[in-house]
Amino acid sequence: MISKKLIDLGVLALRQRNSRGTFKPHISIRFRDDSGDLRTFSIDTTRTLGKHPQPDAYLITHAHSDHNGKSAMLSPRAVCTEKTAAALEIRHDKKYVGSMCSLGDDIDIEGVRVKTYPTEHTAGATSFYWENDVGTRILVTGDVKDASKLPPCDVLITEANYGDPEDPSCHFADDLDSMKCALFESGPVAFGAYEFGKAQRAVELMRGFGYNGAIRMEARTRALTRSMLEDAGELAGLESGGEDDVFVVAPWDLNKLPWNVKKYVLSCRADYPYPTIKISDHLDVCGLETMVRKLDPEVTLVYHPGGHRPSKFSKHLNSIGIDSISIDQIGNVLSNEFI
Repeated sequence: MISKKLIDLGVLALRQRNSRGTFKPHISIRFRDDSGDLRTFSIDTTRTLGKHPQPDAYLITHAHSDHNGKSAMLSPRAVCTEKTAAALEIRHDKKYVGSMCSLGDDIDIEGVRVKTYPTEHTAGATSFYWENDVGTRILVTGDVKDASKLPPCDVLITEANYGDPEDPSCHFADDLDSMKCALFESGPVAFGAYEFGKAQRAVELMRGFGYNGAIRMEARTRALTRSMLEDAGELAGLESGGEDDVFVVAPWDLNKLPWNVKKYVLSCRADYPYPTIKISDHLDVCGLETMVRKLDPEVTLVYHPGGHRPSKFSKHLNSIGIDSISIDQIGNVLSNEFI
């Protein structure tokens, strides 16, 4: 069994129950460090209540809300990059109290040497890499846009937001030409993009296309963009400034803009009432498979907070001869009382 293979590699994957008795959509990893001490790292999780024993670390891969940094950022055991900490503080108006690192740093977590590698999913998004007492190389990625800088590993713990090979929406490539054409159309134009991650990528792309004018955003998106990007250029408020305005707003706020603004959503989803331009911050299913083959793990553990795609991607990997297990197949329970 694949779970037995994980144990042979010195890795125990665990899930945790919530107050309703059902499983939280998170994973924790238990292993021994070089001194033989038992360690537990919880990945993109909510905090365990303070009255219960805590894991050795809450690893936060990036600041999207479905990765529970809003909760974990309040623990001194939280670990993330400086940009992720800054994004969490801006988004949630709370003080980050954990430890911080820069991308590429080696850090010490309770005597475990952990290396960080970029995933290019959002500004500051990081993977975490370490070895246990038997030399098993463990890599936790979170969501990935570019896997080119990730190291080979023995146990890969990764996400599969677009991991269903039978779903056409999980097969895509960025349509940069369409975005560029839309940007330089005459008249005002708006791009629907989430305030953190996609909005900053939209700004980077527009500056790369040669657009040097003002980009209009609401206040928190501006704050995030200025904090995340070194060369964001001129950012302005949503009040109209001219006939060639360029806006970046949340997809659900496009309808608040004037009627004459041409409106697009930067997404690979097809359920918006506006034309979509395929721009993603994720690897598609083919890219995920290529990443797994490149990293060549003995076991791939697939998770994501919610949805069926982790299971779909894990089954696909097993069908092509790559040992994999998904979060729904993990039967070990991390007790709140006895961590």
